[in-house]
Amino acid sequence: MFASTRRVILIPLPTHRLASSALQALQVDAELSPLVRRTFFLVSLGDDKAASSNGLSDGPVSNGSASTEAVNGDFSTAEKTVLRTEYKATTNRMLRVSVNGFFESMGVVLGVMQELDVDVLAEEQSQAES
Repeated sequence: MFASTRRVILIPLPTHRLASSALQALQVDAELSPLVRRTFFLVSLGDDKAASSNGLSDGPVSNGSASTEAVNGDFSTAEKTVLRTEYKATTNRMLRVSVNGFFESMGVVLGVMQELDVDVLAEEQSQAES
């Protein structure tokens, strides 16, 4: 039923703590439509699940859910800085609506991180000084 339309979105973040915070903030909101399934993972940049050149992929989507800490035992938790979001939907329209909502929510999460998180501000300052 959910194999017709799939999408994988990869969002790299500067640290594991920020990636974990984004995951926790986003996963509390359930999908509004029963026609859409969404799962979140934290992966490492070197992880084969994160292998996508542009952050969007129609690649294989695993069935079932996985622990955010147990995606790949080869990488330490501190190296998992990529938020991987997998969508499965029955129609392209349902997928588009869900992904649009996801990006709106992600924009809010990133805005809050930028305004309130000390690590993000320190990262911006170090890049500005370089």
